[in-house]
Amino acid sequence: MRPGDAASEPLPVGRESVAHLRAALLDHYDRRRRSLPWRGETDAYRVLVSEVMLQQTRVETVAKYYGPWLERFPDVAALADAEEDAVLEVWEGLGYYRRARNLQRAARTCRERPDGSIPSSYAELRELPGVGEYTAGAVASIAFGERVPAADGNVRRVLARLFDVPEPKPAWLRDTAAGLVDPERPGDWNQALMDLGATVCVPRAPRCQECPLSAWCRARLAGTEAERPARGGRQAVRRVSFALAVLRDGASVLLERRPAAGLLGGMWAFPEREVGRDVGDTGAAERAVLALTTALGARPLARAEPLAAYEHRFTHIHATYVPYLVSVDGAGVGGDDLAWVEPAAPPELALPVVQRRILEGLAGRGATPIAG
Repeated sequence: MRPGDAASEPLPVGRESVAHLRAALLDHYDRRRRSLPWRGETDAYRVLVSEVMLQQTRVETVAKYYGPWLERFPDVAALADAEEDAVLEVWEGLGYYRRARNLQRAARTCRERPDGSIPSSYAELRELPGVGEYTAGAVASIAFGERVPAADGNVRRVLARLFDVPEPKPAWLRDTAAGLVDPERPGDWNQALMDLGATVCVPRAPRCQECPLSAWCRARLAGTEAERPARGGRQAVRRVSFALAVLRDGASVLLERRPAAGLLGGMWAFPEREVGRDVGDTGAAERAVLALTTALGARPLARAEPLAAYEHRFTHIHATYVPYLVSVDGAGVGGDDLAWVEPAAPPELALPVVQRRILEGLAGRGATPIAG
């Protein structure tokens, strides 16, 4: 059953109560909605950009990227025509780079439509690359007024407490959210639920005294609001170390494009090799760097010099980067996925945070290695 069809399904509470519940939440939203750069937008492209950026990323972070993105890629055509490197560069720092590539793929798909626009229905939006149920529901309801839900993690928490459901399953969440969508203001309703979960019905210590839905909240009545929804076990964070080969030929250092799939896919970085979990084994890192140097066809001219190590947290990986600077003869080293760049003049390439810091360190110290 598609989300838009669920409005005819039985609701978990009486319809008269639902009408009062909708009115209470929308009144609260009208008075206390968050001021966000994308709030009030109904242009489908702008809504899509904001929703994709907000996936797994804090609102405060997205607010810094939304405006610059629109300045660089103001519409579907601009994004579709851009080079992927330019797209990843503007996205740099938002993480989960597959979102940026999917957003561009979606723009190129839209460009092939007869009118070159973003589809106006939930069903058609779901066919775009990287657009799932939530994103399609948000764009369809906010930009086009379609009565469909947009149930993110905040909405899941609100509804789990509202109906006192310990472990809301996807089908239950989809059908319940769809049945509650306000028929006159579907976009505002979805945003109101998200706002409520982000500001009032928060994961820990929910502010029930401020909640416009407290009169209907079954979890509050039962005293189980702190337990809803039940928290699943967190995936363990894996610690791993990577050796980075910082190969320098004169004033230039070598970068390579990472494979499209996987961590930091499609970005430019120093050649790397995983060397296990023990950052203290610098010998393993140095040996890995020398092996990478040989594999790339470069000839070392001096002993590898250690640079400062960096740590970076991804969702399920705690990475330690151990870079070594090697002066080389790089004649003949090149290819479509390799680029010699000057640290003093950072290239317009999408670089991970650690790689950019290393480049900045090299540019600031010239030929002098950074102490390890």
